[in-house]
Amino acid sequence: MRLDQMPYHSMPTLAVLPFRQFGIGWSWQLRALKLFPDSLLAWKRYFYDNGQGHARGSSFSTFTEAMIAADAFNQTTAERIGTAVLDPVLQASVTLKVDKALTAARRIKDEEELMEREAIKRNAHLPRPAIRDLNLPSKMDSLREPLHEQLIRAPYLQVVAIPRFNACLRRTGDMEWEEIGALTPKRSQICLREFTAKGFGLSAADHWGRTKAQIRALLLPRANQLLQLASVKQMLAEARMHGQRVLVCGGFVFWFEDDGQPRWVIKNTGGESNSEEGTTLWHEGTILSKNHGRIVVLPYIKENGERVQGHTKNAPHDGKALPRHRDQYVTLPFEILEGDLMIGLFGELHYE
Repeated sequence: MRLDQMPYHSMPTLAVLPFRQFGIGWSWQLRALKLFPDSLLAWKRYFYDNGQGHARGSSFSTFTEAMIAADAFNQTTAERIGTAVLDPVLQASVTLKVDKALTAARRIKDEEELMEREAIKRNAHLPRPAIRDLNLPSKMDSLREPLHEQLIRAPYLQVVAIPRFNACLRRTGDMEWEEIGALTPKRSQICLREFTAKGFGLSAADHWGRTKAQIRALLLPRANQLLQLASVKQMLAEARMHGQRVLVCGGFVFWFEDDGQPRWVIKNTGGESNSEEGTTLWHEGTILSKNHGRIVVLPYIKENGERVQGHTKNAPHDGKALPRHRDQYVTLPFEILEGDLMIGLFGELHYE
């Protein structure tokens, strides 16, 4: 099809990012952040001219390759906003929304990668099956080796995608497997999420947002264990030497508590910093802690430009947070550590 005939072609593309493409394989596909009337933004599939006026999509086998292409394109984002939005006030608002959309998408990818690595790690003790012990119908013997490769990585899998053969397998017994059909986008998505969800004893077919919320709760004790690692203790000691008391890593916060018993504790970041259109963008600022709540809401900017002070609180069903005495109110700056660092901490790739 010609590029000018593609859906939403007339809507300006301001930026692109890689997203998982669920189909026969798990490639990475560039999506375009399109500008719609009333300054609304939405992610749509990205197409470019193949040199003959026809539309071509951008698909990559690895996230790294896709991100290199996205970074090159996004160097022109400010220019594109200036061309698409002439009003300077609206330009500022759209720029903020674009930053928010890009940041939110990257955080989701980092968080999901962290969860998958931790799911695999916490099941590392499980025995791996011998390839000869896998029980498959004779007509499926060509699937034995690729199935075995995935079970070596994650022996707890109950459903497995074999993209090379466009097949989806399901476990029916300890070593018994059956084919349930060709790979559809939905089956492919479930099989990919199986690495994470089943590793925590959850179902990959359930609502993904609720499943990730359960995983966050399960990860908190694991995050607390980080405080016992000698290398993490060193990192936090160096932070104290530089006067830092709050380090944000992914969905967790290393928080130095000085209420008569000086110590580092782990808190959650609040996904509750929301505007009417979704999660807002963190900005540099401070956190005013008036209580001992376990949730840290980082300072953020609303779409109308209003800056909101960071604060602490409890989750909705935790009851009211224990208040601090007014003399113990603390206003703290914070530092956000890169997502790769938190993955490294959980996987002990960089620190142990």
